[in-house]
Amino acid sequence: MRGLKQLFCVSIVLVATACGGSSDGPPGPLNKRIDDMHIARIPLDQQGSVVAAQNKWSISKMEAANAEAQVQEADSQLHQARNDHKASKLAIDSAIQAKKSAEQSSDMNRINTAQNDLRNAEASEKAAKERVKYFEVYTRYLKKFHRYTQENMYWHEAQYEAAKANIAKTNSISPRGINLADFPAQAEQRGKRTEKAKSGAESEKQKAVNARQTWLSQQATADKATGRTGTLYDPMAPKEGGPTMRGGGVAQEKPESIKPMESNPGNMNSTPASGEGSAAQPQQ
Repeated sequence: MRGLKQLFCVSIVLVATACGGSSDGPPGPLNKRIDDMHIARIPLDQQGSVVAAQNKWSISKMEAANAEAQVQEADSQLHQARNDHKASKLAIDSAIQAKKSAEQSSDMNRINTAQNDLRNAEASEKAAKERVKYFEVYTRYLKKFHRYTQENMYWHEAQYEAAKANIAKTNSISPRGINLADFPAQAEQRGKRTEKAKSGAESEKQKAVNARQTWLSQQATADKATGRTGTLYDPMAPKEGGPTMRGGGVAQEKPESIKPMESNPGNMNSTPASGEGSAAQPQQ
């Protein structure tokens, strides 16, 4: 009985892999490929579509790697934001103790100062808490975006394989054991997966935008109360020479460590110029 259960589980995994991964899990490698040697003898001037598709695939692979690096950077920034929130809680505890000490002294100047310090500490803690929430949502968005770039990478690879299949068919090349008619369907299926992943990332992006606005509002209140100047690191703030966000933003305290690409999360809805291989909405 146990053996049958194991066989059943293995069968499910094989079916999911054959389809390019489950619809909810990360994408798996393509199931159908054509060895380059089958079209190697075709003159290069007839392989323009293959070369173009290959270039777009190469760019999409770099974009996926870039997205993965951004997730790692966001995880690091989230960790720092959580530490800042912990520090703000400790500041409240210190302010409470200072207030108690001031009340025992019956010195009204000390009491008023301590009360004001406590209110400021509480306002700063609320801002730090909202900043953590913002970074949490933003990190989830980047993970969704990374998933989209992975799907997009395989979609471009499927287009590359379909281009090879088409040129092989045009030149009456029929590799043994390969059905050339399967490749357009594979590209279409990967395109649908990419579109779904893109939609999910855009939905998560809007949540990040909303969380950012909540934090900016709370931070502005805290800064006004404390007289604090300067700006905190904001990953979705408009960058000089880069994409902009409709929600506005603040300047960054540190230089951007990861250079934006055409499919950068802040510019997700951009459309690459003709002939470029940047991630774009799948064309059915």
